Amino acid sequence: MSAVEILVALYFKVLRVDPQNPRWVDRDRFVLSKGHASAIYYAVLAERGFFPRSVLATFDDLDSCLQAHPDLQTPGVDAPSGSLGQGLSVGVGMALAARLDAKDCRIYVLLGDGELEEGQVWEAAMAASRFNLSTLTAIVDYNRLQLTGRTNEVMAIEPLSEKWRAFNWHVIEVPGHDIRAVAEACTTAATITNQPTVIVAHTVKGKGVSFMEDDYRWHSALITDENRERALAELGAANGGRR
Repeated sequence: MSAVEILVALYFKVLRVDPQNPRWVDRDRFVLSKGHASAIYYAVLAERGFFPRSVLATFDDLDSCLQAHPDLQTPGVDAPSGSLGQGLSVGVGMALAARLDAKDCRIYVLLGDGELEEGQVWEAAMAASRFNLSTLTAIVDYNRLQLTGRTNEVMAIEPLSEKWRAFNWHVIEVPGHDIRAVAEACTTAATITNQPTVIVAHTVKGKGVSFMEDDYRWHSALITDENRERALAELGAANGGRR
């Protein structure tokens, strides 16, 4: 839920895509590197019109096009993801391919902050700056929590912005739950030349549900009927009663 506004900003304000033609060759590309956030990804894709909202009810069924981690069989998905740390490398490859094909599409990769503990992320970061991939924008969902605790207790990643700058990336920090701020940061990223951009989006895990906010234990906890109804009631109240 920390990534809701980020994805809404991308799919409704930023990305050049066509829900009626998901494989349009000139579209912008998006990679959900933190693939375990697929549920919100699918919800946004459905709202954007890539497939009917009714399909969301089949999430993670064996014969569904909505698997627990993104898969290319899902309309609108540009890259599969599962094991963490690989998405930025995929984005680098996409940006290089677009350059070779003389396409002006932009590439966006959403990373988790705990995911930044993976060494492959920083190999990809080096490659992106080495090849001056200015069409590549990484977004870090910086909620400071991961599966087993707080990132600064599991494997500290600070100073985060300074690390990206040391890898020769342009850095923008934004409040990640502000759709306008995220969209404006992406607009700014598109004006940067000769280096990739990373948007460090400060977020809250479980945003919008009081008993889930900033609590890593909900990273993979089972939801009871009671908790689900309580969560939906809180989200509905914050959204004018709509559920």
